Amino acid sequence: MAVELVYETHSISEDNERGIATGWLPGRLSAEGRRLAAELGARRRGTRIAYCSDLRRAVETAEIAFAGSATEIRQDARLREVDYGDWNGAPVARIEPERRRRIDDPFPGGQSYRDVVEQTRAFLEDVRREHEGERIVVVAHSANRWALQHLLEGTPLEQLVDAPFAWQEGWLFRAES
Repeated sequence: MAVELVYETHSISEDNERGIATGWLPGRLSAEGRRLAAELGARRRGTRIAYCSDLRRAVETAEIAFAGSATEIRQDARLREVDYGDWNGAPVARIEPERRRRIDDPFPGGQSYRDVVEQTRAFLEDVRREHEGERIVVVAHSANRWALQHLLEGTPLEQLVDAPFAWQEGWLFRAES
């Protein structure tokens, strides 16, 4: 038996619009982000449980998406974006060329992408035990999607961190028991 995970990227933040890599800073949704969060809720109506990163932009996305519904929202720090450390809040243009190097070598004062993979692995182990046979929604960040693609589909991290971001209406993953 498996758990189906519907992964959704947190909605557009003010930092996204300004070209800032928020990292572990809380961030705040823009007006467009709030509109898109409401659309996410319409798409995922009937969701019983949604997990989200505990960073404000992901929490805000989930709260708007599932407002007024019976969906239980659970925050989980293991779903945080990679910690850019000293570079949290730096321009995306500074972070992008560093991504491949930071797969195993942490950002100064922060984490590596491999650290995010291990956090996501621990999250998946718990989800497999608790939600066997269910479909859950996960609202998180790019590094978490890469971790899911790496862990569940076998895609090399080098390929994932080098690919340009392409938004879509959710990604479906199966986490086998």
